[in-house]
Amino acid sequence: MMPPVRGSLTEARPLADLTWLRVGGPADWLFQPADEADLADFLATLDPRVPVFPMGVGSNLIIRDGGLRAVVIRLGRGFNGIRIEGDRVIAGAAALDAHVARRAAEARRDLTFLRTIPGSIGGAVRMNAGCYGSYVADHLVEVRAVTREGRAVTLPASDLGLGYRRSALPEGCVLVEATFRAEAGDPADLARRMDEQIAKRDASQPTKERSAGSTFRNPAGFSSTGRADDTHDLKAWKLIDEAGMRGARRGGAQMSEMHSNFLINTGGATAADLEGLGEEVIKRVFQSSGIELEWEIMRVGEPPVKKE
Repeated sequence: MMPPVRGSLTEARPLADLTWLRVGGPADWLFQPADEADLADFLATLDPRVPVFPMGVGSNLIIRDGGLRAVVIRLGRGFNGIRIEGDRVIAGAAALDAHVARRAAEARRDLTFLRTIPGSIGGAVRMNAGCYGSYVADHLVEVRAVTREGRAVTLPASDLGLGYRRSALPEGCVLVEATFRAEAGDPADLARRMDEQIAKRDASQPTKERSAGSTFRNPAGFSSTGRADDTHDLKAWKLIDEAGMRGARRGGAQMSEMHSNFLINTGGATAADLEGLGEEVIKRVFQSSGIELEWEIMRVGEPPVKKE
């Protein structure tokens, strides 16, 4: 028995259309809360044995073909506000990273590093997203969240355990808002810088393909800086190339020919195809270099139920 809600609560909801890779089975339930109070009431009333999985826009996610035995919580319009207060930019967890960067720039605030990061602010905080040498951790002041028990809490950035593509948020905790400190900047200069970042990204990454961004973390422990002196030692793409896996395929899954650290759905791929190809890449890279790549894409859910 599910608690009453003011938002939308759907049983056995297929999730493939909610992820950038367009794969995955159904969630037991999909909850889209009307607002923070609706979310808090739902979590406070929900049987504590029922797992919850907060989901953003599915830009960095493989949901396995058997789906998720959980309540998937997906924030929408009630959680995508953006406001600027002095040097602070406060963004709802459902606000898209690119929108936050643009709105901040219009208000003379520099969060340009967010412009090329796919996804929403909640996911960016959870993964300490970053590019070109800047990370969420460099700017984040605090977050507001609702705990699995339905309590609203404010957590300083220092409590989140932010590292390279990692955080240590409490299990079942749903981020609802993040506050960033942003340096001042000239709107025209910031817009030009974002345009340059987009052009650089589009020239080197398969942005028109179905992908989930970078597939594996860089063993070097940092993302590309984009500077002329950037070193490619211990970059995931270089190790994948050296293992001969650029362009490798399994079913409808492929490691991109354009950027070998991008796993793409060329059409008709299953989650098993994508995850299986990724695991094969890990195996081949280890055989080639002795280095074990770590997934950057989150993988959740159950394998498909085998038919008798």
